Amino acid sequence: MDTAARPPAELTRAAHHVSPTGGSLPYRLYLPPEAGRGGGGLPLLLCLHGAGSRGADNLAQLNHGFLPYLRYCQAGEPAILVAPQCPEDRRWVDTDWSAPSHTMPADPTPFLRMALELVDDLCRRYAVDPDRRYLSGISMGAYGVWDALQRRPRDFAGAVAVCGGGDAAQAAAISHVPVWVFHGDRDEAVPVRRSRDLVAALRAHRAPVRYTEYAGLGHNVWDPAFADPALPAWLFSQRRA
Repeated sequence: MDTAARPPAELTRAAHHVSPTGGSLPYRLYLPPEAGRGGGGLPLLLCLHGAGSRGADNLAQLNHGFLPYLRYCQAGEPAILVAPQCPEDRRWVDTDWSAPSHTMPADPTPFLRMALELVDDLCRRYAVDPDRRYLSGISMGAYGVWDALQRRPRDFAGAVAVCGGGDAAQAAAISHVPVWVFHGDRDEAVPVRRSRDLVAALRAHRAPVRYTEYAGLGHNVWDPAFADPALPAWLFSQRRA
């Protein structure tokens, strides 16, 4: 089978991150051929899945929001892609998804903490460009994207957040990071105001934020968002300020 047509499970390796502070996190890793050749550093993208991909199979997290990046990388943008899997009934961020707002918790959940540890570990093991580290997440994973940005605002060059929410009071701290935000105006799982409020707060600080709101669509807007071929190209074009 042509490499470009092979499913993500065949093109990624399964592994577990064992935290030095306890716990482990399963993940899938895509390494382009360039990862073993030395030379300049490669971009690195952390993909955080939504609630429907939680579990222990270390596969379901590849179902949504991963394949478009993989195909883009195969087509000519070599990058390291990593997709951890959150356990069933756990969350990247402990907050009520239906609430109109939330305050960033004092500490990350163990699973987001381990996901960020994983990024750090990959940066030590491979030649990663420190100015081209990215975040992308859908739904529950978009909450994780906002939380990770707010905790480590100088670590990432750009992010994609699809139908999630974060602490709008933290907008000033992340106003230098380009973020492309997506939401449906008929979302009954995560209120659309979660994205609207964050975008408004970021724009008040003249942040380089992009916002796409889909009229008449509900929660499952990752399909049209990732169908836009401009999305991966936009993300990988960002450089850390």
